[in-house]
Amino acid sequence: LLFLVVYRLGESQLVKLASPFLLDSREADGLGLTTGDLGLIYGTIGIIALSLGGIIGGIAASRRGLKYWLWWMVAAMNLPNLVYVFLSYAMPSSLWVVASSVAVEQFGYGFGFTAYMLYMIYVSEGKHKTAHFALTTGFMALGMMIPGMVSGWLQELIGYQHFFIWVMICTIPSFILIPFLKIDPKFGKKEPK
Repeated sequence: LLFLVVYRLGESQLVKLASPFLLDSREADGLGLTTGDLGLIYGTIGIIALSLGGIIGGIAASRRGLKYWLWWMVAAMNLPNLVYVFLSYAMPSSLWVVASSVAVEQFGYGFGFTAYMLYMIYVSEGKHKTAHFALTTGFMALGMMIPGMVSGWLQELIGYQHFFIWVMICTIPSFILIPFLKIDPKFGKKEPK
């Protein structure tokens, strides 16, 4: 269950500050986008990339199973957060550079979230599947809410650049825990008919 809490430790903080970073003025170390730009980037391009990542993640998992893809999906969930480190240092003025960066991050999130959902289903197996899945959903919420509660305070304390580096550091626990997970190699794999 610890894996469920830390899987999105970096993302749970990033998601709270991504939009403020994109909207904050350049004087406040943000990118100074308009709300219209933000809507286009997250509401259109980001949603398309997220959906594609999820679809491709589902197809990949059905072919090789969760165990095979877990490392790749944890990496896909976490490593694209580096785009925010890039954006905070490069401060690009090109909307397409920003949109492409967000698309990469959202695609990775969609692909990586596939493993998260499959793992929730996997640990819910047993006599009381519904109750166990409700419990894992609670851990999912816990893993998003608690780190997210301090993200704004932390960003104000250390600034966007250091905050996004902190987000990357927070991805490490999920990688550390992977070798300790016992997953049936067949789980998630679509059985041939």
